[in-house]
Amino acid sequence: MAELLLSQFVVLFIVVDPIGVAAMYPGLSAGEPAAYRQRMAWRAVLLAGGILVLFFLSGAELLRLLGIGVPAFRIAGGILLFLLAIDMIFARQSGLRSTTQRERQEAQHRQDISVFPLAFPLIAGPGALTTILLMPHDWSRPTLMLALLGILLAVLTMTLVALLLAARISRYLGETGVNVTSRLFGLILAALAAQYVLDGARTGWAGG
Repeated sequence: MAELLLSQFVVLFIVVDPIGVAAMYPGLSAGEPAAYRQRMAWRAVLLAGGILVLFFLSGAELLRLLGIGVPAFRIAGGILLFLLAIDMIFARQSGLRSTTQRERQEAQHRQDISVFPLAFPLIAGPGALTTILLMPHDWSRPTLMLALLGILLAVLTMTLVALLLAARISRYLGETGVNVTSRLFGLILAALAAQYVLDGARTGWAGG
């Protein structure tokens, strides 16, 4: 169980990418007072947390209602996370883990950036939602479910701390440091994504 929880934590931490989000935050809140930046950080993490917890609680039921089997979703989710890993390895931004140019321009004219782009898509983006849905939902094992929920809350707490310390992180790491960290995380995520695809294919083949 410890190995399972560790892998779930690693995937969610890499996908949410608190360091990367913190590196982008000063640019999104440029010229705003410290009180505003702190307020937006708290609100964004709470909103993103609400979205992710909702998916955590109802994800399995959502898949059932849509008629999507877990093996199929693991394969599709693994492919999506692999594409995300490629973006991280090549240190490029796409709609999977960042905002587009037009979205950034729109955000510059908003007084409240907590919902968009912070909560979605920077924190609770497609990759994070997919990771939540791929978690092993087994309500007959309450200890496992509580541990997974604890992992989600821990990553959200780290994201909040990173946002509150965003200016220091940006100064300390710089763009090169952020990109190096992103590439290392991306390599790990690529391997985990490939494992998702293999597990989904193996389970689907056995079930077929």
